[in-house]
Amino acid sequence: MNNHDSKRRPDFRVVGDPGRRDFLRYTAGTFAAVSMATLAAGCGGNTDTGQGSTFPVAVFSDIHFNPYYDTKLFNQLVLADPSQWAGIFNQSTLTAPSAWGADTNYPSLVLALAGVKQTMGDSPLVIFTGDILGHYFSQTFFGLYYAGLGRAVPSAADIVKDTTAVGAMEAFADNTLSFFMDLVRSSVGSVPVMFVLGNADSYLGLSPEPSFLAKNAETFYAKFVKGAVDHTEFLTTFKSGGYYSAEPAGSGVMVIALNTTTFVPYLKALEQGAVDAELAWLDARLAAAKAAGKKVWLLMHVPPGADIYTTATTDFKSNQTSTATMMWDPADQATFLQIVAKYPGLIAMTLAAHTHMDEFRIYAPGNVLEITPSITPYFGNNPGFRVFSIAKDTLKPVDYISFNYELASNPKQFNRYYTFADAYALQGPLDSSLVQLSSELATNKDKQALYRAHYFSGHNYSIPANGTFKQIADANWPVYYCGSGKMSQQEFVNCMKSY
Repeated sequence: MNNHDSKRRPDFRVVGDPGRRDFLRYTAGTFAAVSMATLAAGCGGNTDTGQGSTFPVAVFSDIHFNPYYDTKLFNQLVLADPSQWAGIFNQSTLTAPSAWGADTNYPSLVLALAGVKQTMGDSPLVIFTGDILGHYFSQTFFGLYYAGLGRAVPSAADIVKDTTAVGAMEAFADNTLSFFMDLVRSSVGSVPVMFVLGNADSYLGLSPEPSFLAKNAETFYAKFVKGAVDHTEFLTTFKSGGYYSAEPAGSGVMVIALNTTTFVPYLKALEQGAVDAELAWLDARLAAAKAAGKKVWLLMHVPPGADIYTTATTDFKSNQTSTATMMWDPADQATFLQIVAKYPGLIAMTLAAHTHMDEFRIYAPGNVLEITPSITPYFGNNPGFRVFSIAKDTLKPVDYISFNYELASNPKQFNRYYTFADAYALQGPLDSSLVQLSSELATNKDKQALYRAHYFSGHNYSIPANGTFKQIADANWPVYYCGSGKMSQQEFVNCMKSY
């Protein structure tokens, strides 16, 4: 369903079969009075302009934390409170960061959050754009669980009937979320963490289930957004559909956090009522922001537009390609774009994730969506995250610094990889610069080379055997180029044909 996480069904594979194409969050009470006042008043916070006209916002995504990386610890983790997990992980002799092709282990998670802490400066909030849990989270749990009982893993139908096993898996998932959120909180301090749910943030890895939302709503509120959003309003929308909005006091910003995991085509029959309700809610929140004179920061996990990976590896044959795989159901995407078009100039920043790569998409006139690279190196990329420079007068991003972790050398920390304005020699609002870059990528070979390298956060790598990821080459470059600026399937196909 996306560049890398294709349609994942709850097939309960045994441990050892992680798959590579599977589809698949206590703010201090003083925050509103202090941190967001800094945002509004223009006190400090510029990243590297030196002019005091911007403030930083750190954004990270796609952790896909794997608590099973050292299977010897499994029984201890199951029996322990999440507050004890760090001590258990520190007992492990497996201390190297996760390698390419693997999900994020504890050493990698510590490195990543230390990087965010070191680089966030006086960021008034931190943004996480989804996917906490690792790939095949429940399947791996059941493999270890039944192995501990000396039993073979039952069929999926029989597992569903084993309420003890299912309850244990769900409790372990809940504890993993709690552990992760506590670790984030200890790293970023008292600022709120604005988040969205990813497809992996669920018990079966498909899309957040109603039971997942109900059981974890209070945890997400207390540990990530408390103080930045009304408690009752948050619980109402989060439990009903996994989305919410926040209006941090004094900020001039409304953060709208969508749950776009339900927008994927093959969930349409199951989720259409929920999608319709969410899109109607989005329209109402945008209208409310406009009436209140606020700018909007729009957050989502699964972006609109093309499934670039599947198109590049399956659909794309040549400039005669007649089809392409899309991220969202076309009707849902069309409705979303119609809603956005009603509020020109209102959305100051749009952030997404899910593809695990460093990319962008011009999804509507004047609106560019930034996709943050993943922390997990699951698809051959180096781990990465961004720190955006936000203009205090417009609340729009004007630049960003990309940080990465070079797995080839395993340094002691994440390091600065590139700064957008310097790398691409473009200045001004980031959305305008990206529109210009999209045009230049058609013919500018130097910028094409930069974009290709940055796409994998510095590691252009092909995963062999059961999960081949094709490198960006001249032959498939039209898919990546067209994916940055063409939203509808037909526009995308026409672009590839005419490139």
